[in-house]
Amino acid sequence: MSSALTCGIDIGGTKIAGAVVDADGGIVAEARVESPAADPTAMEEAAAGLVARFAADHGITAVGVGAAGYIASDRSTVLFAPNIAWRNEPLGSDLARLAGLPVVVENDANAAAWGEFRYGAGRDVDDQLMVTVGTGVGGGIVVDGRLLRGAHGVAAEIGHLNVVPDGRQCGCGNRGCLEQYGSGTALVRAAREAVAANSLLARDLVERAGGDPEAITGPMITEAAQDGDRFAIEQFEQLGRWLGHGIASLVAVLDPAVIVIGGGVSEAGALLVDPLRAAFEHELSGRGFRPTAEIRLAELGNRAGVIGAADLARV
Repeated sequence: MSSALTCGIDIGGTKIAGAVVDADGGIVAEARVESPAADPTAMEEAAAGLVARFAADHGITAVGVGAAGYIASDRSTVLFAPNIAWRNEPLGSDLARLAGLPVVVENDANAAAWGEFRYGAGRDVDDQLMVTVGTGVGGGIVVDGRLLRGAHGVAAEIGHLNVVPDGRQCGCGNRGCLEQYGSGTALVRAAREAVAANSLLARDLVERAGGDPEAITGPMITEAAQDGDRFAIEQFEQLGRWLGHGIASLVAVLDPAVIVIGGGVSEAGALLVDPLRAAFEHELSGRGFRPTAEIRLAELGNRAGVIGAADLARV
């Protein structure tokens, strides 16, 4: 592996974050710009401008890009992006032309999973499952030291594991996907539904929201749970049970050494991880007769994506 500096770019619907990363996963420089998500050309130009700034000051040799969406097996084409106007977009080749550097494109959750595998919570194992819990549920899979992309580049869509046949409608078009029950969005929805049902237990949370149930947010539920609010704690217990259920099914297939839990909701720590672990251990097939994967919190925070993308540009 080269010791040269590479650039990691994380393209989202509201911002484009970038960093110059060394071979030890250390960030040498970082910056972010606004994301013109409705204009694919402007999006690429904004990313290329960020790369140019880094290249001028740090002599980077390659670029890795993490983008939300389905990335083709050529590691260049974005087949579909849910929050950006990309459909069969030749992002990698376009950026390579604009920046004058080699470019590798990867799904953003895969890039974050690779960052945790190389330099974070999974750095001491060869097989890792990462589950990110935020607005949705995402993640990435590393098997025998290699990122699992699948035949068409779109493997590891963890949030769309079906957990409830004919369940809640999902944005992907199907029903009953894990992210409809185990995401930050699901956490907030469940709390608001309980308020609408006149749950007396939710009274304190409603007061935190100024009396408006629609003002309830994920961070507000986390804060209430950390303060000991029983209703808020129960929301995390329910969320953890759903995630543990889904992860047990994934582990039955993948048998990872470590399960890394990341994403914004993971900042709740034990409030989420303890019920998740209990549900996972209860539902794991062959429990008591097999090693149980260790569950760890992610270590790199919101920098995992740019660090992982930059490292993938070297692979």
